[in-house]
Amino acid sequence: MSSTVSSMVFPFMAIYLSSHFDAKTTGLLLLINVFIGIGMNFIGGYFSDQFGRRKMILLAAIIRFFAFFTMALCNSPWFQSAFITFLMMTVNGICWGLAGPANQAMLIDVSTPEQRKYMYSITYWGNNLSYSIGGILGAFLFKDYLFELFVALTVVAAVVVVLIACLIDESYVPQRSRVKAAQHVIQIFSNYKRVIIDRVFIMYILAGILILSMEAQLTNYIGIRLSDEMPAQQFLFWKIDGIKMLGILRSENTILVVIFALFMMKITNRFKDRSVLIASCLIYSAGYTVISYSNHIWILLIFMVIATIGEVSRVPVEQAYMAAIPPADARSSYMAFNGLKFNFSNLIISITVSLGAVLPSSAMAVFIGMIGLAGTLIFLFITPNLEARKKEGELQQAVQ
Repeated sequence: MSSTVSSMVFPFMAIYLSSHFDAKTTGLLLLINVFIGIGMNFIGGYFSDQFGRRKMILLAAIIRFFAFFTMALCNSPWFQSAFITFLMMTVNGICWGLAGPANQAMLIDVSTPEQRKYMYSITYWGNNLSYSIGGILGAFLFKDYLFELFVALTVVAAVVVVLIACLIDESYVPQRSRVKAAQHVIQIFSNYKRVIIDRVFIMYILAGILILSMEAQLTNYIGIRLSDEMPAQQFLFWKIDGIKMLGILRSENTILVVIFALFMMKITNRFKDRSVLIASCLIYSAGYTVISYSNHIWILLIFMVIATIGEVSRVPVEQAYMAAIPPADARSSYMAFNGLKFNFSNLIISITVSLGAVLPSSAMAVFIGMIGLAGTLIFLFITPNLEARKKEGELQQAVQ
């Protein structure tokens, strides 16, 4: 519910800010939001492990409700304030940082290793469906019905608070210990030191960053290349140029994820998780490597199908492996680090966009392919350790 309505508003908020502030100020405001979100992600992970998952999720949901209510007031027919709206956007980012690691940790708490691939397939399918529905509706409603969208956000946020308060139980009760406020600062650093020295986890995150950056190339380097290089071509009844091709590829990926995500589990369950992860990463990387070079419509469409098959096969297995890594008393802290994969993948994207300005597309295709291959090789190297941790987690759960 919240993903659908949020997708109708927040992807378009950069447009909202740019209409009230100049471009430089808008960029700075968005950058501030990103860094605050990263900081709160670490704090949320730590406090979730210290005080429990449900408390952090419920607190974030209540604060988010008041933030959305304020945003609605500040964009109503009676009162307008872009600055307060931005402040509430920041508060919303803080809430996602507080609740995100707790949400992910709770999913691990309440599931068994055998259930996780199926669970992550459902959540992945649901998220993509909500993003696609929300994105389409938002594109038509955002400009003329912003106040109504914020009201819808507020109503949904209120429903979410009720659902969490009444229907969700605590999944992790930490050992009670009296810690002074100043001591929490020291414990945060010692807590995340424990995460950083976990070599298997850090290698896993590095591989995930490299693989995730492949998909993000579509709306960055690949989008720029198609816009600059792809000549207009006849496709069925339409004339398609590079910008339109980018839109088609994004829509194709979203639609295929929604279609493939559920029944691909039945196919991949016949094989070992390690084989599925490595094969899907190779397929995924090959698909985006070709897309980063070709300008032929049919080749682009076919290899987007191939890349999407790799994507929907990879994500549930990759997330199930992730769930096997952290110990129970530090799951939220590990999830906080895992949530930063998107931020770090943006660093790789910035490098490829810069290199794309000076290197030919053939060299860039090789470079992007090497990124995907490097991520796949890291997964190949660490999966025996992941399998060992997975079996250890199964034994502990059986004892409990």
